[in-house]
Amino acid sequence: MNNSMISAMVSMSGIQQRLDLLADNMANINTVGYKRKEAVFEDTLTRVQQQAQGMKLPGRVSPSGFNLGFGSAMVGAAVNFEQGPIKLTDRPTDLAIEGNALFSVMTAGNTKAYTRAGNFMVQPDPNDAESAWLVTNDGHYLLNTEGERIVVPAHSKLQIDEQGHITAVAASGAAVDAGQIQLYTPLRADALQKRDGNLFVLAPGAQEDDVLADTFGLPMNQQARIRQGAVEGSNVNLTNEMAELMQVQRAYQLSARALTSSDTMMNLANNLRG
Repeated sequence: MNNSMISAMVSMSGIQQRLDLLADNMANINTVGYKRKEAVFEDTLTRVQQQAQGMKLPGRVSPSGFNLGFGSAMVGAAVNFEQGPIKLTDRPTDLAIEGNALFSVMTAGNTKAYTRAGNFMVQPDPNDAESAWLVTNDGHYLLNTEGERIVVPAHSKLQIDEQGHITAVAASGAAVDAGQIQLYTPLRADALQKRDGNLFVLAPGAQEDDVLADTFGLPMNQQARIRQGAVEGSNVNLTNEMAELMQVQRAYQLSARALTSSDTMMNLANNLRG
């Protein structure tokens, strides 16, 4: 297999991965709190190819070797944490984060995860008719600053301020303090791995204290805030995604054409007769 065929094949593989990533972004354009994924590419193995001795002419000052590469490959997908648009819903359990922060949730497998999706709902406690929990659409429990599930009185109206303090108002008008929502600000976004369900988890070996910081413990100008009755939309821009999709498709077509041309040249060489 010659170098041009290897380069075309490697490039097509990486471009296909980028197409899949773009398709995933566009499929989640209406997903609450979704963060756009961006492909990270690197050159594959390169080497210096020396030219024939006949190219070393008298008076030549430029080096006779040239770099020979084998295409590029996608080595990962970075998450773009840019703020998405805020959409008003007027639902008291819908919460939008304004700033750089993540909600902390507990999944069904008792694994701690993080998310920007703030479309929460009230789930009654099956063992206590007077209590309920705040959960995500997938049933993950929203956590408070103590790392515990947030429990609110059933059938109460919730009032949540910018710093996540929850006040539950009963039908009688009595107000109950239901704790404070935990917000974490990523210090090392590269140590967060994206998972299904619009969740993030810590990378293997990473420690929470090294990767995340309590948002409300930061200086005021670095703190995020919570907005009740609204959700954060996806930060995917369909116009930009479509423009990039066209570029990627053309790059794929060019690589496919290079592969076809290389195969044709190999066939011609194989059929030459002396």
